[in-house]
Amino acid sequence: MRFVVLVGLGLLACGTASAAAQRTPFQIRCEDTIAKTVSVLSAKQNGYTINNQLPYRALTAKYGSIDGKMVTLGLTVTNGQYSAELGGTILQDAASGYECIAPKVELKLNYSPVLIYVGNEFAPGSCAYKTILEHEQRHLQAYMENLARVEQVVRAALNKRFEAKPLYAPSGTAMSALEHEINGTWFPFIRDEFEKGKAKQAAIDTQEEYARLSKACDGEIAEILLRRRKNN
Repeated sequence: MRFVVLVGLGLLACGTASAAAQRTPFQIRCEDTIAKTVSVLSAKQNGYTINNQLPYRALTAKYGSIDGKMVTLGLTVTNGQYSAELGGTILQDAASGYECIAPKVELKLNYSPVLIYVGNEFAPGSCAYKTILEHEQRHLQAYMENLARVEQVVRAALNKRFEAKPLYAPSGTAMSALEHEINGTWFPFIRDEFEKGKAKQAAIDTQEEYARLSKACDGEIAEILLRRRKNN
């Protein structure tokens, strides 16, 4: 995923240490009396199901084209998902026309329930079925590892952005500015982090791996495909 530089989008953070010595009464009230910023991020794994109803040709159509060189025997399907809940205490200052907010940001990350396809040419319990399923479970594991990585990266960036200090904005705009930042900056950032997991997925589907599968189970997979092609 691309790295996105996070900006305030209308929210003003507190000043430097030197400026802190010259805090206004409003800053003192905001910084010393309202709750500190809370940033929470949670990730959830939603499990997986196995579908053994579609033929390999249908799976190949989902993944690519049948050109006689590459077919899809199994397929793992999921999508990165994320949502945010925003809140926080707001204090207003009539004299300056500004307000401050100690934002509470809760981001939830997960993958949609994973669906693993295995071509219906391969009977459950057979060596061919188990071999293909084991390959797809490597994809599943890669998704879960990426979820843990995304959580770590986003949590660190979130904590850095929303330090334990209030944010300032013109009166009546703090929450909308926070929402704008989440939608316009954080969601693209999270989406791009999820996308980085595609590289590890691609690394599983190597030519060497395809060659191994074609020879697995004493050639059972290759024989099943050859019989199906002759019958069609």
